[in-house]
Amino acid sequence: MGEFANELLESLNEALIHAKGERQNLVTHEVAIPDDVDVEAIRKGLGLTRPAFCRRFGLDVRAVQDWEQRRRRPDRAARAYLLVIAHNPAAVEAALHTA
Repeated sequence: MGEFANELLESLNEALIHAKGERQNLVTHEVAIPDDVDVEAIRKGLGLTRPAFCRRFGLDVRAVQDWEQRRRRPDRAARAYLLVIAHNPAAVEAALHTA
């Protein structure tokens, strides 16, 4: 068997062991995502109007409006995405433009 086939079999065996709950030495990391994100501050910090912010980062204008006006709260994934936008908007834009 070739090297790729051997690596694939090894990966499949590791996945099976993990699925059975037998693997104890996996490295995991916990990510702290805050319960609240100030969407309006993030947007205004970038100097963008709501429509421009939504176009740039692929967000729904109505959802962002609801978040900013505290009618709704972004879910966990959206809060994580918003934090990445706040900390490194260029990386988000680069990723979106290569997709």
